[in-house]
Amino acid sequence: MSANTRAIASTPDGPPSLTHPRRPATVVPAGACDSHCHIYGPFDRFPLPADRSFTPNEAPESALRRLHEQLGIKRAVIVQSQGHGFDHEPLLDALASGRGRYRGVALLRASDSPEFVHRLDAAGIQGVRFSFMPHLGFPDLDAARAVIARIEPLGWHVAVHVAGSGLLEMTDFIRSIPAPVVIDHMARPDIAEGLDGPVITTLLRLLESGRIWLKVSGAERLSKSHAPYDDVAPIVRRLVAHAPERLLWGSDWPHVNLHGPMPDDGDLVDFLGRVTTEQVRQKILVDNPTAFFGFPVTDPCPR
Repeated sequence: MSANTRAIASTPDGPPSLTHPRRPATVVPAGACDSHCHIYGPFDRFPLPADRSFTPNEAPESALRRLHEQLGIKRAVIVQSQGHGFDHEPLLDALASGRGRYRGVALLRASDSPEFVHRLDAAGIQGVRFSFMPHLGFPDLDAARAVIARIEPLGWHVAVHVAGSGLLEMTDFIRSIPAPVVIDHMARPDIAEGLDGPVITTLLRLLESGRIWLKVSGAERLSKSHAPYDDVAPIVRRLVAHAPERLLWGSDWPHVNLHGPMPDDGDLVDFLGRVTTEQVRQKILVDNPTAFFGFPVTDPCPR
């Protein structure tokens, strides 16, 4: 049974995020951006749809904002999740309440109306995401191309979620996308393959194109030993050395579909601190997301 037709449990598919993450030792630069996070609910206002791919724990924008205050982050990109399916109302509400501190990434179908797409664009949506993951349902490539053709004139980017060898299978498709592309979570390589494995090698080649970006997020999903994620550090350092001007960082809060230990987001910020210099963090957390997601250069939400 496919991910789109299987029965969805009413209980959350995994534990909730930590209620009180620690304040990281790494001080992030002013105007730092969390370039990949999600929200769910509040469920009394935004109930989960029946056609969702999984059942998340409640994690509303108010909780996301508290997390960012704890981490020192002033901006964020909220990615529509298949936990809410194609119901974008929670995301649109968050974008409105954020007053410029948020941008969004949508899930779209070829059948969505032009009016709906323009509503998303006006609200602060900057991209569309396709998940080539078995548990989320593999999208039809012709339908994906139709969506990309619709959003390209708007200046949106295309986010691609693949894992491991899936990147190798999707490389030709990724290269064919005329819009800017960002690959989520470092393409989730198997770190046992090492720095010269096929996934890392392919990522380096894609970064060389000059129009493909990468989120150095998901250390908690890649690590085989958990916090402080030192086994993931060589991969991130290799990527940082190769193309720091096209890297972004995201917390991936609230870490859905994760069945190992729930990460402390303070650990994730400190992991970035250990594998980058202050100059590189300025690029990854401020300069790059400002340019890629169209934030104003002057921070509208100063500390």
